[in-house]
Amino acid sequence: MIKAILIDDEPLARSIIKEYLSAHPHISVSAECNDGFEGVKAIMQHQPDLIFLDIQMPRINGFEMLELLEKMPGVIFTTAFDEYAIKAFETHAIDYLLKPFSQERFDKAIGKYTNQASVSKETEKQTQALVESAVHQTDQQHRVVIRDQNQIRIIPVNDIHYIEAQGDYVKIQTDDASYLKKKTMQYFEDTLDPQLFVRVHRSYIIQMAQIVRIDPYDKESYTAVLKSGIQIPLSRNGYTRLKTTLGI
Repeated sequence: MIKAILIDDEPLARSIIKEYLSAHPHISVSAECNDGFEGVKAIMQHQPDLIFLDIQMPRINGFEMLELLEKMPGVIFTTAFDEYAIKAFETHAIDYLLKPFSQERFDKAIGKYTNQASVSKETEKQTQALVESAVHQTDQQHRVVIRDQNQIRIIPVNDIHYIEAQGDYVKIQTDDASYLKKKTMQYFEDTLDPQLFVRVHRSYIIQMAQIVRIDPYDKESYTAVLKSGIQIPLSRNGYTRLKTTLGI
């Protein structure tokens, strides 16, 4: 038996999926969720094989929810996204259902999933690639969603002082706390506004508004001093990039 979870803020949309699933008795619905917050908790609790995931939801969207998962289930997206965003789904070979969808189209998506037998590492990579490619279509440019133990926090990018590489994770430093997120430095360099955030070192991205001065550190090396008093090392390329952004 395949365990599934429905994550959509529209009760009617969930009802249609349940109706279509009646033709697939090998799939049982373990939970229904109104938003991504509920979705993360339900996935942790039930460990489903498959989720039907809406993209545009309140609080956090479907892509942000997927970023919070440690283990990726099979995903069939249900979306009203425009044509541009749909190309991202097609590029990364992730199946999706464009609302409104028919029983025939639904059955085709189920068939594609069941023929995979299990969620492969390649499928997981494709899903992650889709999440990252969709960043410019969502609120992810303006905020970062963090899972902090059992809590989900939404951090506006303006609250970020700096981002520091920490192995497979990055540390995101704010006024009052630091948080770990399993993302790459390159992801944030590509995502954040380059007029507001600058990568000054292979291990650091800093918010320009947090810089109070640039101090010499050693021969031909410098540090950026932030409002908090933290000193961030500048690589040679990072120093050049920072000066260019500052216009000096």
